[in-house]
Amino acid sequence: MRTRRVQSKIGKLLFHRMGIVGVLIIAQIVLYGVGLAVLWNSAAFGWVKWLFLILSVLAAMWIVGDKSNPGYKIGWLIIVLALMPFGPVAYLLLGGNHLSAFNQRRLRTMERKIRKNLASECGRSAFLGELLGEDAGCMARYLEQTTHCPVYGNTRTKYYPLGDDCYDDILDALRKARRYVFIEYFIIEEGKFWNSVLDILAQKVREGLEVRVIYDDIGSMATLPGDYPARLEELGIQCRVFNRFVPVVSLRQNNRDHRKYMIVDGRTAFTGGINMADEYINAKRRFGHWKDSAIRLEGDAVWSVTVSFLAMWDFTNSEEEHFTPFRPEPARGGAAGYVQPYHDCPWDNEPVGQTVYLHLIHRAKRYVYITTPYLVIDYSLTMALTSAAKSGVDVRIITPHIPDKKTVFEMTRSHYEELLGAGVQIFEYEPGFIHSKNFVVDDRFATVGTVNLDYRSMFLHFENGVLLYDTPSVRAIREDFLDTQTKSLMVTLEDCRSISLAHRTFRDLLRLFAPLL
Repeated sequence: MRTRRVQSKIGKLLFHRMGIVGVLIIAQIVLYGVGLAVLWNSAAFGWVKWLFLILSVLAAMWIVGDKSNPGYKIGWLIIVLALMPFGPVAYLLLGGNHLSAFNQRRLRTMERKIRKNLASECGRSAFLGELLGEDAGCMARYLEQTTHCPVYGNTRTKYYPLGDDCYDDILDALRKARRYVFIEYFIIEEGKFWNSVLDILAQKVREGLEVRVIYDDIGSMATLPGDYPARLEELGIQCRVFNRFVPVVSLRQNNRDHRKYMIVDGRTAFTGGINMADEYINAKRRFGHWKDSAIRLEGDAVWSVTVSFLAMWDFTNSEEEHFTPFRPEPARGGAAGYVQPYHDCPWDNEPVGQTVYLHLIHRAKRYVYITTPYLVIDYSLTMALTSAAKSGVDVRIITPHIPDKKTVFEMTRSHYEELLGAGVQIFEYEPGFIHSKNFVVDDRFATVGTVNLDYRSMFLHFENGVLLYDTPSVRAIREDFLDTQTKSLMVTLEDCRSISLAHRTFRDLLRLFAPLL
């Protein structure tokens, strides 16, 4: 019986789109390897070796001259020079963010639309600096200048410590929609969560509302059939798939849409770590209890999120439309604190997500508390965290105890010893997997979003987040962290030093391949 179930699963995988794509990719890699082996062992061995040596040197020079993060470049330099002849080809196919002329034009259009619709509202950073101090002003000014994302008052926020907590509020907000609903997620999976949302969306279309959905092709490849956009279109829901995956090993497949937005009427928005899949609300167990977070915005700041979505829609649609018809009336009633939604594009050589994290660490005076599913960090973040701890700042990090990706988990643990040695406290969430990406600093600042502490999130993916200045949600995030800490195991230096030399060497080798993971 068990053998039959295994055979059935294998059969389904092979005939699933993901299985077919996997087979084709593996076939390409095998053919490439066979071709190299033939050349390597041919009569032309000498000049082939020199050819790949020249390619390795040229690739190394290209990497050195690139404007990307130094840690990312060092990782690729090691791969290129150590793994000849595979290294140069791997970098050519997987290693960078070099755009075609077509995508460069689309990127400029995307930036122009964002700037046109938001730039007039920028300039509040000076006021924020006067009100909340220069630290707040500097962070706000950075995001205004790099992403054209303004600071907003008049915006209420609600923090959700679990995906389970925001499930009912998401459905309630959708039921109250009167004009439009915009949805953008990395993963959408058929099940309790998405099917409940879809039922409401279909009803809203029948009521005459405009509904748009964007999902990432890689993120949802294992969870949605290839014809799913057509199925949504039959319901009257407009659907776009970001960067459709083709079974060819190529550079363009690096960049994924990892953002998470749900926008209702330009007045209410949800974002954070949760995707539209059942494990995010613990309706399905995969890696123990799934600890995630989200935040709801109500008020003026939702317009910034709406513009970000519409710009991505134009990008995926290769069209341009006016955003003004989607703008709501100004919100009524005030709210404590200030809110600054932001987004991160991997093609502009500006690591916005990483820089926001560095700003928060550098400006911490008393504490910085961090939750992250992955801890694959470069030298700049390592130095920021260790320097803060050595300066007397209470630096604490919570990571998962039950991993979703064992290789990345080993790489996460490979960073523990250096951080612990500097005074950073590290905890692992014992009940399961923690997926929230939160920073909270000094009861003054916090960010909730999609940016993981790994290379892909910080340098290769489209991401988003919300920076909070002195809002009630800042304290709620701190309380959630402290509560989560009570459910977590404290990691010690003795734990790190007790592993075998072979295990330690394995972790060190994994760090060489961090840019690929």
